[in-house]
Amino acid sequence: MFQLDLTEKKPYLDKSLKKKFTSLILLFFLSVAIYCQKKTIITIEKADFFEKNEKKFPGASILSKGGKSRVTISHDGAILKCDEAFFYEKKNFIEAYGNVSLNQGDTLSLNSNYLEYNGDNKLAFAKGDVVLNEIESKLFTQSLFFDRNLQQAYYDKNGLMIRNGVDSIKSKTGTYFANKKRYDFKINVNLKSPKYIIDSEELNYLVEDGKSFFYGPTYIKTNESNIYCEIGFYNTESDIGHFIKNSKIDFEEYTIYGDSIFFNKNDNYASAVNNIKIIDTINKTITTGHQAEIFRDIDSMYVKQEALVAYHTKTDTTYVHGEVISIVGKEGKQIMNAFYNGKILSGNLSGKCDSIHFDQSSGIAKLLNLEKKQENNLRTIKRPILWNNKNQITGDSIYFKFNLKDNTIDSLFVFNNVFIIEKDSLELGFNQIKGKNLMGNFVDSKLKEVDIIKNAESIYFLRNSENELIGIDKSKSAKIKILLDEQSIESFTKMNQIDGKVYPEEKFDTNQRILKGFYFREDEIIKEISDLFRDDKKFKKIKIKQLQN
Repeated sequence: MFQLDLTEKKPYLDKSLKKKFTSLILLFFLSVAIYCQKKTIITIEKADFFEKNEKKFPGASILSKGGKSRVTISHDGAILKCDEAFFYEKKNFIEAYGNVSLNQGDTLSLNSNYLEYNGDNKLAFAKGDVVLNEIESKLFTQSLFFDRNLQQAYYDKNGLMIRNGVDSIKSKTGTYFANKKRYDFKINVNLKSPKYIIDSEELNYLVEDGKSFFYGPTYIKTNESNIYCEIGFYNTESDIGHFIKNSKIDFEEYTIYGDSIFFNKNDNYASAVNNIKIIDTINKTITTGHQAEIFRDIDSMYVKQEALVAYHTKTDTTYVHGEVISIVGKEGKQIMNAFYNGKILSGNLSGKCDSIHFDQSSGIAKLLNLEKKQENNLRTIKRPILWNNKNQITGDSIYFKFNLKDNTIDSLFVFNNVFIIEKDSLELGFNQIKGKNLMGNFVDSKLKEVDIIKNAESIYFLRNSENELIGIDKSKSAKIKILLDEQSIESFTKMNQIDGKVYPEEKFDTNQRILKGFYFREDEIIKEISDLFRDDKKFKKIKIKQLQN
């Protein structure tokens, strides 16, 4: 006969079941309905040896095997096999020892060294090298509660689940819902797959399709990325994930932040919504917005809804805005386009146009405008515009040349219909200079020198060192050179003057104080980052739906 160590035999279910089950997330809470169900009696199907010892084991029938055949017990569709068993008939209760197996149909089985089973409430407790088997997964632990009424199993002292020999999940506690084929893992959860590793505080896992839902701080590591979120989903078979609440994806070249991030590892594709931030450490840019798509295989991204790119340098930061921003290309060869309502802000320099085009390889940024067709079929052109401190500069197109070594602004070009406007220091009128083209040079990212080339015209309020008005100069010349200080025009020099005259203020007709094409757009000036979004279309952030498992 199989020999048992019965010196401290204390049935686990009888003595401590109530205490354990009420503390384990209501898993084994027995409802009134369950207790009201018709009870079935445990049946002894097979045993080679039978004995009783009322002195030592009152009320127990001791059953044991002989040879290769094991003790076989049945109850309500389940078959229990073991080497030795104590059957308490009045309590409808079994203690099974040695090579224990509990089989429930063809889909679920439980193996252990020891098992207690209550036939009245169909509760089981297994201990010692416990293995819970279902078609697609195996759960390994040292102790396990199993409720056949609820079809739920629970462990609280560490467990390991392996699915199809591929995915493995460890946790301190876990619950298996047999009807849903779902595991709920909690505390120090670690999922390992050939392609990634997930560490989380809580993870729900669907066995049939390999879907994982996680809650609390969660870290996902793949060969190409590191992912963080506090609520999320990942499909281990399709390699598709959805991450919400403080989510981020850290690639080698950049990091993506967003309230909600969708990720397809197969296509190297990610999309994000609400409070997006993309940090490009290689190109030293930060892109923000509220909707974004990233295609890593073709090195491209698209951002909209308050889209903004910040180019950082040692001396300053240049901000570029558009309703839609696209960035395409590898390091050093990126092309950035800001479409519709394009704006730029860099220190004391700002600008506005329809669209902005920047080619990193050439270091040239273009500010362009489109013709606007009105309802009366008339066409108007609102030219690109720059503000440099107190100076307004317009033209048909505006080009910046950036220094490729440090990404600072090096020079400025304005082509066709150049017009510079500056308010007189005492606001008696406007200093104005117009011509065909403009060339400007920057020193330490500040515009210092400007040349107006061809067909130059000017109106300038001349003042002495005490800022007293001397007269108003109106002239035409081939070229004008302007020197700028921190705030305004310091001086201008006319070259090859065609005609001109200095008028006393009282003799200079107010109708003559405006050059043709004058359009002062002071109300549009961009002074700070919030002004970049001033004319944007109103939008609502996308409502993020909670994940359903």
